[in-house]
Amino acid sequence: MSKTRDPDRLVLFTDAVVAIAITLLILPLVDVVTEAKNHGVDAFGVITENKAQIYSFLLSFVVISSFWLGHHRVFEHVKAYTPAIMRLNLLWLLTIVVLPFPTQIVGVYDSDQFTAGLYTGTILLLSICQSALTWMVRGHQELEDPDNPVSSRELAGSFVMTGLTLVAFLLAAFVPGVHFYALLLLLLSPIALRVWARRPVKIS
Repeated sequence: MSKTRDPDRLVLFTDAVVAIAITLLILPLVDVVTEAKNHGVDAFGVITENKAQIYSFLLSFVVISSFWLGHHRVFEHVKAYTPAIMRLNLLWLLTIVVLPFPTQIVGVYDSDQFTAGLYTGTILLLSICQSALTWMVRGHQELEDPDNPVSSRELAGSFVMTGLTLVAFLLAAFVPGVHFYALLLLLLSPIALRVWARRPVKIS
């Protein structure tokens, strides 16, 4: 039965896919070096002429790393895996492996509402999947380790981050001139969580 399955295998598979996705982020920059050399561009010019690609790489590296760390925190509470959490985890991985695609678009094309919306929309889907994983594990007898349950604060934090990401997506995609500045909203997550915690509402 699925309840006897050790989640370590699922976590190891997830870690491998995330590692590949992070590696894919840097490959376009590696190709740039060869192309620059062929066009007579010096080493300093490789940096100055590809600032957008470098920034998008660093941003996506931070995004993937943050969600990977969050994924590990969620699975610290998992004692076994089921077909349902496997499918949801695969959907989470899909958003991870897709992220290098909008990252490359952001690095190559000028910033506008479409590129910003595509990028933040991908992060939004990733955040939704992570919140869904947290919600699925919490209180699930087959999944949750009774000695290490998902706390209300963890669940609230996941929902707060997804809510802020949704607002960031709407601003980036539909408000002219905002673009990637909308992602600065995610820095408000700790403040929003403290406000949430003060509300006399218990998450069940």
